[in-house]
Amino acid sequence: MRTGIATVCLSGTLKEKMQACAIAGFDGIEIFEQDLVTSPLSPEDVRKMAADLGLGLDLYQPFRDFDGVTPDLLEANLRRAAAKFRLMTRLGMDTVLVCSNVATATIDDDGLRASQLAQLAGLAGDHGIKVAYEALAWGKYVNDYEHAYRLVQMVDHPNLGTCLDSFHILSRDWDTAPIEQINADKIFFVQVADAPKLSMDVLSWSRHYRVFPGEGQFELAKFMGHVVRAGYSGPVSLEVFNDVFRQSDVERTAVDAMRSLIWLEEQSAKWLAGNAAGADGTGRAALRRRYPMELATLPKVNEPAGFNFAEVKAEDTAQLEKLLGHLGFQFEGRHRTKDVQLWTMGQARVIINEQAAGHAEPAIAALGFDVESPVIASARAQQLKAPVVARKVQADEEVFQGICAPDSTEIFLCQGSPDGTAAWTHEFGEGLEHPHSPTRAVIDHVNLAQPWQHFDEAVLFYTSALALEPLPFAEVPSPSGLVRSQVMQTSDAAVRLVLNLAPIQQAPAGQGDRQPRKAYQEHVAFAVDDLVATARAARDRGLDFLQIPANYYEDLDARFGLDPEFLATLQDLNLLYDRDGDGEFLHFYTATVGSVFFEMVERRGGYDGYGAPNAPVRHAVQYDHRQPHQPSR
Repeated sequence: MRTGIATVCLSGTLKEKMQACAIAGFDGIEIFEQDLVTSPLSPEDVRKMAADLGLGLDLYQPFRDFDGVTPDLLEANLRRAAAKFRLMTRLGMDTVLVCSNVATATIDDDGLRASQLAQLAGLAGDHGIKVAYEALAWGKYVNDYEHAYRLVQMVDHPNLGTCLDSFHILSRDWDTAPIEQINADKIFFVQVADAPKLSMDVLSWSRHYRVFPGEGQFELAKFMGHVVRAGYSGPVSLEVFNDVFRQSDVERTAVDAMRSLIWLEEQSAKWLAGNAAGADGTGRAALRRRYPMELATLPKVNEPAGFNFAEVKAEDTAQLEKLLGHLGFQFEGRHRTKDVQLWTMGQARVIINEQAAGHAEPAIAALGFDVESPVIASARAQQLKAPVVARKVQADEEVFQGICAPDSTEIFLCQGSPDGTAAWTHEFGEGLEHPHSPTRAVIDHVNLAQPWQHFDEAVLFYTSALALEPLPFAEVPSPSGLVRSQVMQTSDAAVRLVLNLAPIQQAPAGQGDRQPRKAYQEHVAFAVDDLVATARAARDRGLDFLQIPANYYEDLDARFGLDPEFLATLQDLNLLYDRDGDGEFLHFYTATVGSVFFEMVERRGGYDGYGAPNAPVRHAVQYDHRQPHQPSR
């Protein structure tokens, strides 16, 4: 599949955008007119630079508001078009995007539109240019890709074809199956974009909320499957208008964009394999056909079987060690060659890393996942442009395959075992003498805060590289604004990862910070069989619980009518509670150390959530604890 991207997707100058696209590995680019108009590079300079970078110049766009106009406007539009065609000749480009009219069209007549498009196609042919006519979703008279293709058929000129844009088609819920009936020779270009499902006018939706494939909710694999079946073999190019992307690092965004097309290519191949056209006499799917567009696939991997470990990096580990000890974790010793510690409770493992700890305070630094084949899983992630984490090991130590997530969390792909143990633990020396702990525990979920400019990138990363599925996101109120929460998990919920797009908060008054900083914590949650007993034991050890206000328990009683004795136990232990039709959820939080806190949970019955109604309570209490308390007068 030939990959492309429109320069409008990226931040920076035209030169910076072209360099970033080449670094990311794109085959070609669409030049957005404004990027060229504002560039000091001449068309000849752009042409040479593209050749030097190995980039094709696939499309010049957009040419707007051409058809359905009065004769005087048509004359002006043809003069404008001739100038652009001469410019394209200097650039060495042969395809221009012409959008259906949204502003100046006053005549709703397909015959007139076809006549005017025929004149444009003739003029384009004189310059060796092809015109790709696209139906904008908000076009005044033409907003349907089938309508646009009918006009192309009416004109029947070799230099006029159509452009299929996934956003304009899927945002209007048009059926994509008829794409297969389009003559492949008349599909001059294909553009793809994803988007979240939103209820708003389609123009605003398009201009601000498009995202790269895999970061939204459109059925892009199905769309591409129909395009491939139609026989199209040209570029598949990203056209994404997004306020965040156009403010983010250009090279990083280009890599994220390339990852999205690699993922889309694989998903499209899967869709085609699972939806083979036709069937034989027995009802079985026909043998897979070969199409002009070859779709590459990635190494196949199964979803992770569970968490292997969570790692917290810290310069001063005393508070962290104390917190884990109060929770009931056991110190298993230090690594024989590395400055790291291992703490365990049941099958829940926490590594405290003191190596080159540039963090003044504890912070989540890495997560380990049990996978069937770490080497294959790592190869897949690297093909998806994931940076490799370098890790020094001795000859007799476990070799971890590591990649770096968009928020810089290190992700290690570990060899899982049927009994949930980890072979690498033998590398740690003797810990403290302690009796065997009867507590059964596993890592239930991990909550990571995502930088605002990398949130969509993170969703695609975990979807494509780790085979986690995104659930519908939720928004949770906090004292400093709404927190967008995106759950990523495996089909059996053995791995649950919660990505939070937290509000950017100002440093509290008197802290001396000149720049805004993000003051949002992350945490690891551990599941146990008996939370009440765990909480009591932790209290006896001196655990510093997050203190829950009495108002919460009054509200809890009003909502659920709990047994008074049980309610008193919850309040005494600072436990939170939730219930749905499938079961119950009990949990408590520790105080925060650095940017890390821990949560202990107990799931009863089939409860599958995270105690979402309790999240505002936790946010409010933590916010209050972060504020400097002024002495009373």
